[in-house]
Amino acid sequence: MAAGDRVVLFDGVCRLCSVWARFLIRFDRKRQFKLATVQSPEGQAILQWHGFPTDHYETMLLVEGANIHTKSSAFFRVMRRLPWPWPIMCIGWVVPSIIRDWLYDRVALNRYRLFGRYDACVIPNKDHDSRFLGE
Repeated sequence: MAAGDRVVLFDGVCRLCSVWARFLIRFDRKRQFKLATVQSPEGQAILQWHGFPTDHYETMLLVEGANIHTKSSAFFRVMRRLPWPWPIMCIGWVVPSIIRDWLYDRVALNRYRLFGRYDACVIPNKDHDSRFLGE
């Protein structure tokens, strides 16, 4: 990971999280974000470096240089950098973070039950390789 990189870490076996990653690949036309699954060696190293558990995952992470953002704050920081109309989603910033993060947690803690899971991390296709950290 280079200085100034923006990296989105996501659960690679979670179906919802994988849809999120494909969404970013599609709409991040400026390639502002690199992706990494939390299960990958790169993801594990980032989790460990920032003091997050490496065996269970409760939040998407956005790493921007030395700063790390979690839960709804990570989501909104990503959305504001995407092209129109996605920054409109940032209207959610007006909701206090305690409420936003409570809602985020409800989905995150039930994501496998609600959306399913893969038996293993989904392997990106050749067109997407360059979007992943370490590729």
